[in-house]
Amino acid sequence: MNENEQYVLQCIKNWVWSGFYTSELVHEMLEDVLDDECDEELLRDLIDPEFEKKAEAEATWPATTDYDRLNQVFDVLHEKGICALHNAGYTMSDGFSDVSEAIAAAPPGEYQAFCFYHGQDVERAIAGHGLMLAFGSLDTTEANSLAAARVIVDDLREAGFKVVWDGTVNTRISLPELDWKKRQESR
Repeated sequence: MNENEQYVLQCIKNWVWSGFYTSELVHEMLEDVLDDECDEELLRDLIDPEFEKKAEAEATWPATTDYDRLNQVFDVLHEKGICALHNAGYTMSDGFSDVSEAIAAAPPGEYQAFCFYHGQDVERAIAGHGLMLAFGSLDTTEANSLAAARVIVDDLREAGFKVVWDGTVNTRISLPELDWKKRQESR
């Protein structure tokens, strides 16, 4: 397998193990990373077996995973007026864009702050490096952003997560021990 094919294979594994994409979506997303040096048939043939490996692994996972607990925290944050998004784009810029869209689609005044993680964060979490969360307030004042971050940190700690954050707006909130296990919702 050449270097380009190894890169595409890693993309496939990340997409499958993220738990956010169906087999059909992974096949579609493959178009964005394939190049002329890749054996497309070989790579496409690796998608469904990777989903099968993940399904076997899921059978051994605890009833409630770290992702499940994180999802519960995000639900609570929404109730508190913090727009909390999973897998918001692939980069920080994408995440801010997704947050803007979600807030624009919500009833006026529903949200005062936000938090999210993006696709690169998911890849690091899958690799065992924990998860980073971005945060901020809609009015962009430092005091309100810090207040939102404290709510997020408190709720994460209450849910049993180890949280690392230096207390500033310049550093994202880290969940260094988060074990990424998101069950596949559909294939």
